[in-house]
Amino acid sequence: MPLRLAGAPTKSADGLRYDARMTERALRAAVIGLGAMGSNHVRVYGELHGVELVAVADIDDERVGGATRGRTLRGYADYRRLLDEEQLDIMSIAVPTLAHLEVATDVIERGVAALVEKPLAATIDEGRRLRDMAAAAGVPLMAGHVERFNPAVIELKAQLRAGALGRVYQVHARRVGPFPQRVRDVGVVLDLAPHDIDVMRFLLESDVVRVQAETEQRINTDHADMLSGLLRFANGVVGVLDVNWLTPTKIRELSILGEGGMFVVDYLSRELTFFENDQHPRTSVAPDWAARHLKGVSEGPRHVLKVEKREPLRVELEAFARAVREGTPPPVSPDDALAAMAAAEALVEAAESGSAVMLPAAAPAK
Repeated sequence: MPLRLAGAPTKSADGLRYDARMTERALRAAVIGLGAMGSNHVRVYGELHGVELVAVADIDDERVGGATRGRTLRGYADYRRLLDEEQLDIMSIAVPTLAHLEVATDVIERGVAALVEKPLAATIDEGRRLRDMAAAAGVPLMAGHVERFNPAVIELKAQLRAGALGRVYQVHARRVGPFPQRVRDVGVVLDLAPHDIDVMRFLLESDVVRVQAETEQRINTDHADMLSGLLRFANGVVGVLDVNWLTPTKIRELSILGEGGMFVVDYLSRELTFFENDQHPRTSVAPDWAARHLKGVSEGPRHVLKVEKREPLRVELEAFARAVREGTPPPVSPDDALAAMAAAEALVEAAESGSAVMLPAAAPAK
């Protein structure tokens, strides 16, 4: 059962449970699933101020031994035993996608705030079940879309809100690299595309209304390993996705093109670069162009913006812990995760049918 301090837990205006005295002591955390991502959660939780990592679980004894070695925390082969024996406030779930529903259900039923690595669930219906269950129980549920917390993306969001591009035309994401041996249960579309779909929604504050796609299966797996996708957003912006497991070097890049020029995010180096359109009048990187008229496009100055080089996962887990401590909604909601999943599933459908697929309107990510 989750830890109960003196004084009855209360609810925030959003219905999430929290204890007013939770701010007076460290949140007790655990991690279920100790693969590549789960191991990183263990490392970061162990370093976060205001968080005490108390336990981990994985069916692989070697992983449990590696995670607990040199640390004062308990390891479990059965995550249910962990939930029964530990008093917890927050939990990261980093198990294979097909197990998300089962594990997250058990965590939510015990009243523990849960961060589920993306995708939220194996299907949209399962994701909705988790969302509704958490809402009914008043338990915070966050989707682990870590790219939102890249400092370069955060700075780009601030620049867009300040009007640095004027009208936005297109956003283009490249997420390519070698085949990851960790992936077996889903294809490249459902494994990788939701990252960039979520970032696009976050930056544009608009949702996907139509998709077109081509996929290929070039290596020996049961799923597609290459995607060329086209997204139309409700605000008229066009999104382009280039995603594969076939490229012999890892590239993680997003560019956003508008009246004033183009921003480019390098996710790996956490760098943000602005290429000016020299034909567009301006006085700074983020000027007021509301009354100006674009006459053309030519190459202008290149600016490398100052970005704090913080680890995105650390920023994400800090935001998750802060939301739980303060009783505020987690920064990436289940509805955000479901919107990214819906667009990704529509891309699969579009590729299989050879036709454009329409999506119902949804609330944009803020």
